[in-house]
Parts: sequence; C-alpha cells; structure tokens
Amino acid sequence: MLPADWRDLFALTKPRVMSLVVFTALCGLLAAPETIHPVLGFTAILCIALGAGAAGALNQWYEADVDAQMKRTRSRPLPAGRLDRQTALHFGVGLSALSVILMGLATNLLAAAILLASILFYVLVYTVWLKPRTAQNIVIGGAAGAFPPLIGWTAVTGDVSAMPVLLFAIIFLWTPPHFWALSLFVRTDYAKAGIPMLPVVSGLATTRRHVLLYTLPMVAAAVAPWPLGLAGSLYGWTSIVLNAIFLVLAVRTAMNRAEEPSGMKPEKQLFGFSILYLFILFAAVVADRWISL
Repeated sequence: MLPADWRDLFALTKPRVMSLVVFTALCGLLAAPETIHPVLGFTAILCIALGAGAAGALNQWYEADVDAQMKRTRSRPLPAGRLDRQTALHFGVGLSALSVILMGLATNLLAAAILLASILFYVLVYTVWLKPRTAQNIVIGGAAGAFPPLIGWTAVTGDVSAMPVLLFAIIFLWTPPHFWALSLFVRTDYAKAGIPMLPVVSGLATTRRHVLLYTLPMVAAAVAPWPLGLAGSLYGWTSIVLNAIFLVLAVRTAMNRAEEPSGMKPEKQLFGFSILYLFILFAAVVADRWISL
C-alpha cells in the first residue's frame, strides 16, 4: 500500500458535495440578523466544511465494499485501492473532532452541538442504518444535508428561529426529488450494489410519482418566507420563478414512461436544475437580506 496521497484524502471529503454544503452554510451565516467578526465567520464556515468532509470520509470508509460494485463510485480512493480503510477511518474521526471542538471555541456551543449532530446523523442514521435497509433512506437521511444553513445562522446568533428552520426544511424536502431524479437513471448501479433505492424497490412509475409529490411541500416551504414576512419581494419573486420551473420539470418527470436512461431526459434535466435551483434560491436569501439593510 502506497502512502496516502493528499488528493485521495481530499477526495474522501466529497468536495463536490462539500461545495453545496459550504455555500448553504455561508448563506445561513450571511442572512442572520446579527453580524459576526469576519475571522470568526470564516472559522465557522471552515468548521462546517471540515465536518461535512469528515462525514463524507466516514461514509466512504463504511461503504467501501458497496462503492466497489457501482460504476459511479468504483474509482473512489478506497475501492480503487489507493487508500486503506484504517487511514480513512482515522482521517474522518480526526476531522470530526477538530471541526466540532473548533466550532465550539470560535462561535458557541449550540452551533458545535448541531454540527456534531449533523455528522452523527449522516454517518450513523443515514449511512449505517437507513441507506442499506429502506427505500425511504433519502427522505429521512435528507436531514443530514439540511443542517448547514441552520449551523451557519446559529454560529452568528447563538439561537434557532423560524427562518433557519425554514432553510433547513427547504433542503430537507428538496433532497428526495433531487436524489430520486438521479436514482432513476442510475438505478442499475444501485440494484447491483444491493442498495434499496426507491426505483429499485418500487419501480420507475412509483418513483416518478414520489418525485412530484415531494416537490409540492418543497415548493410550499420555499415560498413560505415571503408571506410570513421573513423575506422580501426579491426573494419572493425569485422563489416563485424557480419553483415554477422545478414543478414543471417534476411534472414532466412524472409523465415520462421511459425505461432506459437514454430516454430519461426530463429526469436528467430535473437533477441538473435542482442543483442550480438551490444555489440561486439561497443566494436570493442573502441578497434579499442585504438590500433590506
């Protein structure tokens, strides 16, 4: 076994996923009604990034055998044999401890506690318990990715209020249609690895209906800050446009009858747009907050 390469350790942190985590956490921090010293704010975002990276590393440590069976993941450092599992475990645990302790020292104990809860939830509840056992894994497991804006907000304010809870709810409800759209056109990978994702267990038609059904409460949560007086018209109109597009793509996905990935253009469009949707929506939260100052 070769010595661990920094690029493989970095790959363990799932940097593409981390970019979304960091962005939503930063939006939560910037949208908070109070201010934080830039150095402490940077430290808080760094801690959230480290915590997300730690969760990703521990996820890959636990799922190394499963990743080896899937075309989408077999080139990751562990299944490809570029790292050993013990290194990944030590790296993940070390990053977890560092992120939580540093968050507590730099900001407040509540933010550190929520960060710890998010890491434990992703690793123990989602990765170990839900993912290999139930087709609803991504529904409950979506909470893991919904914590970052809540942590960012709490790092500034030291408490939890309605707006960060809604930001949490948006990501929580966004996660199922986002991942189910992906799982529809890579379902053979999940089936080969024995992971009970919804299209593997319940079929394509059921999954497509679920995509549309879960889009409806997501739309409601995303629009809610405006009529509740928690956000202004910039956010409100941006949210309405984004959610209208998302809903149209979800309807097109629900109406599609293709069996093969080559015919799943609506699913691929929905998956691609869902990422852009979250970036623009959360950017609108920050922009709306700052123009109201």
